[in-house]
Amino acid sequence: MSAAGAAAEAERPQWMQIDWRSHLRWVQVQERPLNVLDMNGDPSRPAVVFLHGLAGCWQNWLENLAPLAADHRVIAIDLPGFGESPMPARGISVSGYARTVVELLNELGIERATIVGNSMGGFVGCEMAIRYPKRIERLVLVAGAGLSLRHMRHERKRGLRARIENLLFFGLGRLARHTDLVVRSRRLRRALLLLIVAHPDRLSGPLIAEQAHGAGKPGFDDALDAMIAYPIRDRLGEIACPTLIVWGEEDRLVPIRDASEFEWLILDARKIVYRDTGHMVMLERPDRFNADLRAFLEE
Repeated sequence: MSAAGAAAEAERPQWMQIDWRSHLRWVQVQERPLNVLDMNGDPSRPAVVFLHGLAGCWQNWLENLAPLAADHRVIAIDLPGFGESPMPARGISVSGYARTVVELLNELGIERATIVGNSMGGFVGCEMAIRYPKRIERLVLVAGAGLSLRHMRHERKRGLRARIENLLFFGLGRLARHTDLVVRSRRLRRALLLLIVAHPDRLSGPLIAEQAHGAGKPGFDDALDAMIAYPIRDRLGEIACPTLIVWGEEDRLVPIRDASEFEWLILDARKIVYRDTGHMVMLERPDRFNADLRAFLEE
């Protein structure tokens, strides 16, 4: 490689320099194949499992996986019905997702792990910490869902509006998956991400295009219904593991007041709020998020 080529390669973000396919594999869980990214599979390393949000995919964590894999075993998955993973055999439920992740840990030979969940992934992480406390070392909620959703059971108009907004956003995401327009068009990038990040123009076209791998998947409606129908607030006091709550002050999907409520309801919890940041904290502020995550893991 020429000196100019080497310099250009060095300037590319770390996630673009990795052959992600070499870390991906299919794992049979609950009668279905699960798309799993497994980096640094050394069983002696502490394990960290990343769970995406509604209409997400493992690529939601592209900015965070490699930095942590330097000294941790890092797992990221496509939950059933999202990304490349097919729908589950017995339908989607919050408890079913938690069971899926625990059974995946069994298949990978992991006794205990830290769970890092964004939005719906945080909801699933809470369920795991409640139902399977011996399997959870620590819990990180990144704009975790589960609290404000309870209002959607009683306020049909609000729930309908939220669904329309989500379908609009993820419809644009489906378009982005099948075309390079999202890479070339700043206007489309802004429309695509305005609901979930504070400053869409600050994310690169290639990174945004990778996020669309979770869009237009069959699990969306069932997963949304499952979260709305599943009360968890009154059980959060059962979570005993250390918990870090990370939120963006400008989150337009999950209100920031939920961060304080999670902190109050979970015994050993503390929150960090990022200014001028939206719902996808780990993509909007990757360096700070990675540093805060590492500090929490090392406490």
